Amino acid sequence: MITVIGATILLGIIGRWIYQRLIKVPPPRIICGLANGPPLTSPRVKLNDGRHLAYKEIGVPKEEAQYKIIVCHGYENCKDMDLPIAQEVLEELKVYLLLFDRAGYCESDPNPSRSVKTEAFDIQELADKLEIGTKFYVIGLSMGTYPIWACLKYIPHRLLGASLVVPSVNFWWPSFPSALSQHSFEKLPKSFKRTYKIAYYTPWLINLWMTQKWFPAFERDGLFLASDLTIANRMDKLPGKKNALLQGEHESLHRDIICANGKWEFDPMELTNPFPDNKGSVHMWQGSQDRVVPIELNRFIVQKLPWIQYHELPNYGHLLVHEAPNFELVLRALLVVDD
Repeated sequence: MITVIGATILLGIIGRWIYQRLIKVPPPRIICGLANGPPLTSPRVKLNDGRHLAYKEIGVPKEEAQYKIIVCHGYENCKDMDLPIAQEVLEELKVYLLLFDRAGYCESDPNPSRSVKTEAFDIQELADKLEIGTKFYVIGLSMGTYPIWACLKYIPHRLLGASLVVPSVNFWWPSFPSALSQHSFEKLPKSFKRTYKIAYYTPWLINLWMTQKWFPAFERDGLFLASDLTIANRMDKLPGKKNALLQGEHESLHRDIICANGKWEFDPMELTNPFPDNKGSVHMWQGSQDRVVPIELNRFIVQKLPWIQYHELPNYGHLLVHEAPNFELVLRALLVVDD
């Protein structure tokens, strides 16, 4: 009897240690600008909650711009992303692009309370701090599109237009027919399915899951077209990917996965048209050969929301926006600029 009690107590202590050390408590934060963190090299704004967002401005000066656009980078990227647009094109269109590191990425402070909603208000506050105007355009890329959905939900009155480029989806959005969602989900690699399920059902396990060595968290073999791989190899040599994880993976990647694939406060397919007077527009861009994002789910979304203008580029994969002609198409469509 004493042996059983002792073993139970020991198992309890071990279990508590595992929970505290490996599951509940995230790794120590690495904060840019502090003694244990990388140096700051970019301009930043201080938000009302004390956090800082790092940013980068390209194109024409904001004082001269006709169009002001905030760009949200995707997973494992940052404001230094590969954005193939010539200065001459931006000058022709009179475009000011504001790129920023989302919370926890590169040189922006982490946000322990990060959510889909907070991403929208980070964008709004960034615009206000930099005084780019009461209204602006937004573009999101891949996993960086969930902040755009949040903008359409929480700050539509601040928008002049929005583009969702190869947008990631959450398989648990209520408006998806279960059969369609399940069919799309089953086409993903097993590693993706496990990661998405953990993010949705047990997000407190995400750090343990993403750092364990037994199973891959994201197995990408076969997901990218040959053209995607060429682009990815080019991007790997640029600052964007290298700088993205300066503050560690937990505050950037892990929280991103939870926000994108966890439980949302709203269903995007229940949003109303933010531009009923047709003085702005919302666009979705999709590659017909994209294997990362389930194309049938995004097609369903635009059927439910006919006010979204859908553009499907034949023979392109997930990294379509990183080819200069395609990003120019995205800009011209959003700004209704003729060739």
